[in-house]
Amino acid sequence: MNYRLSTQILLVVLLLFSASWLSAAEASSKADKKAEAVTIADPDIPVDELEIVLNPMTEDELFVEADGWLGLVKKASQDVSTEKLKVKKESEAIEAAQAEQQETKGKEHEAAEKVEEAKQEEKAEVLDKVTELRGIRTARIDRLNAVLAAINDKIGLGENAVEQDKVLPYRRYIDTVSGIKVDVTDWHAASTTILGWLTSTEGGLRWARNISIFIATLVAFWILAKLVSRAVSKGLSTIGSLSVLLTKFIISMARRVIMFIGILVALAALEVNVGPLLAVIGAAGFVVAFALQNTLSNFASGIMIMFYRPFDVDDVIDVSGIAGKVKSMNLVSTSVMTFDNKLMIVPNNDIWGNVITNATGSDQRRVDLTFGIGYEDDITKAQKVLEEIVAEHPLVLKDPATVVRLHELADSSVNFVCRPWVRTEDYWTVYWDVTRMVKERFDAEGISIPYPQRDVHILADKPLLATLPPLQEAWVSTGQKEAGARQSEKQSGLEADDDNSGG
Repeated sequence: MNYRLSTQILLVVLLLFSASWLSAAEASSKADKKAEAVTIADPDIPVDELEIVLNPMTEDELFVEADGWLGLVKKASQDVSTEKLKVKKESEAIEAAQAEQQETKGKEHEAAEKVEEAKQEEKAEVLDKVTELRGIRTARIDRLNAVLAAINDKIGLGENAVEQDKVLPYRRYIDTVSGIKVDVTDWHAASTTILGWLTSTEGGLRWARNISIFIATLVAFWILAKLVSRAVSKGLSTIGSLSVLLTKFIISMARRVIMFIGILVALAALEVNVGPLLAVIGAAGFVVAFALQNTLSNFASGIMIMFYRPFDVDDVIDVSGIAGKVKSMNLVSTSVMTFDNKLMIVPNNDIWGNVITNATGSDQRRVDLTFGIGYEDDITKAQKVLEEIVAEHPLVLKDPATVVRLHELADSSVNFVCRPWVRTEDYWTVYWDVTRMVKERFDAEGISIPYPQRDVHILADKPLLATLPPLQEAWVSTGQKEAGARQSEKQSGLEADDDNSGG
């Protein structure tokens, strides 16, 4: 009884162990089956089709595909290495045949020549094979790069826009086996290798096509940028409220944005992955912003100036102690031409952070003039003369009306203010004309224009000479005597001249 029970228990244990072993084997079989790459079934699958197939795959599945394509790249690289070893052996055989030719004569020499020719032909065939295998290897690497790009899209990049550690071994292997190595000691092999690469579809022809597309893309986007800038210019010309500075800024930004997009597209034609490049630019943005904080401050001030429009091109301004006409402006600085023809480059931050005086910001300006007459002159007559002068000037506006008023009783003169209104462009013409006409009319009318003067009254109990010291008094007396003597001599000379002329 106990023996039968033990046998049954043993059978149950064996059945359970067998079932677990079968399930583990089945799971392992499924896992092995799942671990097989599916895209390598067609090694010549176009890259664009491969990208479509890779899109729905998960991270683990993509790494399986990467391993599969890595195996194909490794196989192609091994084939290239095998053929390159054959080239090396053929080169050694050729050198041996050439050495034998130098040491032998007659039939042996001819035999050595035939051996050399045969080896040269074999070497040329092997070099052609190497070129063909390099093209196959390049094609496999392109598809592996497509898989790695899909992995980067799924798992993202690491710090500083660098690929993660899972992807780096694949990249290092690609960098190691890709490209061509030229043996400069073997001129025939080197020239054949270079010529084969230049004429191969995965080498020189491919890069010639890429460079042509790169140049054509840049030219096309340059033409597109020109057309778009003209269209934007015509569109903005219908909006009268925009300043010239803002209009030029919008046009230039539209052109630059299109050219930036064109450069990215052109780089993609050169097989440059612009994704990491943009990520690097974004990561470096903070450092650049900190290093160029003063420039960015000028940039922000330039934006504020363009949108709030305190002045425009050809306006006459006075800012930061600089007065002149605005010639041009960008996002960093403003160019001002002073009245003595000096070009001043003013940072926009200095302009926006200070008081801005725009002399041509309005269509009309008031000319403030001040004229003084003597206290003894007729103020009614003087006011009438001033009113007639401004009324007769053709550039003085009737509206607003001119103001001529007695303004101040100064120390040396009675001052009138004369304030005619003119168009902004006529300001200095009226200023100079009225000033000249006032001087001429005041002279004609007998109205004086006094200059600063001061009356000094000296009060003393004794005459001035009595207060002088004896030495000074003697000097004054001597001076008076000498002056009297000179006057007598002059009078005698005049009388002698009269006598001579009468004689």
